[in-house]
Amino acid sequence: MKMGQTKKAVIVKEYQLESGKIYIYDNYMVASFDEGTTITLEKAFQIIGISEIHFRDKDFGYISLRKNSYAIDPTVYNFVRGLENLKAFAIVSVKEIDMHNFKIEKMFYKKPMKFFIEYTNALSWVKRRLATAAATKTKE
Repeated sequence: MKMGQTKKAVIVKEYQLESGKIYIYDNYMVASFDEGTTITLEKAFQIIGISEIHFRDKDFGYISLRKNSYAIDPTVYNFVRGLENLKAFAIVSVKEIDMHNFKIEKMFYKKPMKFFIEYTNALSWVKRRLATAAATKTKE
Protein backbone atom coordinates (compact mmCIF):
# COMPACT_ATOMS: atom_id res chain seq x y z
CA MET A 1 0.00 0.00 0.00
CA LYS A 2 2.42 2.64 -1.19
CA MET A 3 1.50 6.24 -1.81
CA GLY A 4 3.04 6.31 -5.26
CA GLN A 5 3.46 9.62 -6.98
CA THR A 6 1.97 10.01 -10.43
CA LYS A 7 3.69 12.25 -12.96
CA LYS A 8 1.34 15.19 -12.39
CA ALA A 9 0.79 14.76 -8.64
CA VAL A 10 2.65 17.50 -6.86
CA ILE A 11 2.27 18.03 -3.15
CA VAL A 12 1.03 21.59 -2.70
CA LYS A 13 1.46 21.55 1.07
CA GLU A 14 2.27 19.05 3.81
CA TYR A 15 0.95 19.37 7.36
CA GLN A 16 2.52 17.55 10.29
CA LEU A 17 -0.17 17.23 12.95
CA GLU A 18 0.37 15.67 16.37
CA SER A 19 -1.59 12.64 15.15
CA GLY A 20 -0.22 12.24 11.62
CA LYS A 21 0.36 13.90 8.27
CA ILE A 22 -1.93 15.56 5.75
CA TYR A 23 -0.75 15.97 2.16
CA ILE A 24 -2.51 18.54 0.00
CA TYR A 25 -2.60 18.13 -3.77
CA ASP A 26 -4.35 20.25 -6.38
CA ASN A 27 -7.85 18.86 -5.80
CA TYR A 28 -7.52 16.19 -3.11
CA MET A 29 -5.92 15.55 0.23
CA VAL A 30 -4.30 12.42 1.65
CA ALA A 31 -4.19 11.66 5.37
CA SER A 32 -1.93 9.19 7.13
CA PHE A 33 -2.37 8.95 10.90
CA ASP A 34 -0.04 7.54 13.53
CA GLU A 35 -0.44 4.17 15.22
CA GLY A 36 -2.84 4.27 18.17
CA THR A 37 -4.30 7.70 17.40
CA THR A 38 -7.96 8.40 18.01
CA ILE A 39 -9.55 10.78 15.52
CA THR A 40 -11.75 12.92 17.74
CA LEU A 41 -13.94 15.87 16.80
CA GLU A 42 -11.10 18.21 17.72
CA LYS A 43 -8.71 16.46 15.32
CA ALA A 44 -11.41 16.31 12.64
CA PHE A 45 -11.91 20.07 12.93
CA GLN A 46 -8.17 20.52 12.24
CA ILE A 47 -8.54 18.51 9.04
CA ILE A 48 -11.72 20.37 8.06
CA GLY A 49 -9.88 23.65 8.67
CA ILE A 50 -7.06 22.55 6.39
CA SER A 51 -9.59 21.61 3.71
CA GLU A 52 -11.21 25.04 3.98
CA ILE A 53 -7.83 26.76 3.50
CA HIS A 54 -7.07 24.85 0.31
CA PHE A 55 -10.47 23.91 -1.13
CA ARG A 56 -12.82 26.64 0.09
CA ASP A 57 -14.22 27.37 -3.37
CA LYS A 58 -13.68 24.08 -5.18
CA ASP A 59 -14.61 20.42 -5.02
CA PHE A 60 -12.08 18.02 -3.55
CA GLY A 61 -11.52 14.41 -2.56
CA TYR A 62 -10.11 12.83 0.57
CA ILE A 63 -7.98 9.69 0.75
CA SER A 64 -7.35 8.02 4.10
CA LEU A 65 -4.21 5.86 4.02
CA ARG A 66 -4.68 3.33 6.79
CA LYS A 67 -1.13 2.04 7.14
CA ASN A 68 -1.42 2.21 10.92
CA SER A 69 -4.21 1.15 13.24
CA TYR A 70 -6.19 3.99 14.77
CA ALA A 71 -9.69 4.71 16.00
CA ILE A 72 -12.26 7.18 14.69
CA ASP A 73 -15.05 8.69 16.74
CA PRO A 74 -18.02 7.99 14.42
CA THR A 75 -19.67 11.32 15.30
CA VAL A 76 -16.87 12.91 13.24
CA TYR A 77 -18.80 11.87 10.13
CA ASN A 78 -21.76 14.07 11.14
CA PHE A 79 -19.52 17.06 10.51
CA VAL A 80 -17.52 15.72 7.57
CA ARG A 81 -20.62 14.91 5.54
CA GLY A 82 -21.62 18.58 5.89
CA LEU A 83 -18.73 19.56 3.62
CA GLU A 84 -20.67 20.16 0.41
CA ASN A 85 -17.54 20.33 -1.74
CA LEU A 86 -16.13 16.98 -0.50
CA LYS A 87 -17.11 14.79 -3.45
CA ALA A 88 -15.17 11.58 -2.77
CA PHE A 89 -13.96 9.84 0.38
CA ALA A 90 -11.62 6.89 -0.17
CA ILE A 91 -10.08 4.56 2.39
CA VAL A 92 -6.95 2.58 1.47
CA SER A 93 -5.91 -0.44 3.51
CA VAL A 94 -4.94 -4.08 3.19
CA LYS A 95 -6.13 -4.95 6.70
CA GLU A 96 -9.29 -6.99 7.12
CA ILE A 97 -10.28 -5.08 10.27
CA ASP A 98 -10.30 -1.86 8.24
CA MET A 99 -12.66 -3.48 5.73
CA HIS A 100 -15.07 -4.29 8.58
CA ASN A 101 -14.70 -0.82 10.11
CA PHE A 102 -15.38 0.73 6.71
CA LYS A 103 -18.88 -0.81 6.66
CA ILE A 104 -19.63 0.88 9.97
CA GLU A 105 -18.08 4.21 8.97
CA LYS A 106 -20.09 4.22 5.75
CA MET A 107 -23.33 4.03 7.75
CA PHE A 108 -22.39 7.28 9.51
CA TYR A 109 -21.02 9.13 6.48
CA LYS A 110 -23.89 8.45 4.01
CA LYS A 111 -22.13 10.06 1.02
CA PRO A 112 -19.83 8.63 -1.71
CA MET A 113 -17.24 6.57 0.14
CA LYS A 114 -15.28 3.59 -1.13
CA PHE A 115 -12.69 1.12 0.19
CA PHE A 116 -9.54 0.23 -1.78
CA ILE A 117 -6.56 -2.03 -1.31
CA GLU A 118 -4.39 -0.05 -3.77
CA TYR A 119 -3.71 3.68 -3.51
CA THR A 120 -3.65 4.12 -7.29
CA ASN A 121 -7.17 2.70 -7.58
CA ALA A 122 -8.40 5.03 -4.84
CA LEU A 123 -6.81 8.01 -6.56
CA SER A 124 -8.37 7.08 -9.91
CA TRP A 125 -11.81 6.80 -8.29
CA VAL A 126 -11.42 10.16 -6.53
CA LYS A 127 -10.41 11.83 -9.79
CA ARG A 128 -13.39 10.28 -11.63
CA ARG A 129 -15.78 11.50 -8.92
CA LEU A 130 -14.31 15.00 -9.15
CA ALA A 131 -14.58 14.99 -12.96
CA THR A 132 -18.22 13.89 -12.71
CA ALA A 133 -18.96 16.65 -10.19
CA ALA A 134 -17.29 19.22 -12.47
CA ALA A 135 -19.27 18.00 -15.50
CA THR A 136 -22.50 18.23 -13.51
CA LYS A 137 -21.72 21.84 -12.50
CA THR A 138 -20.97 22.75 -16.12
CA LYS A 139 -24.42 21.52 -17.18
CA GLU A 140 -26.21 23.57 -14.51
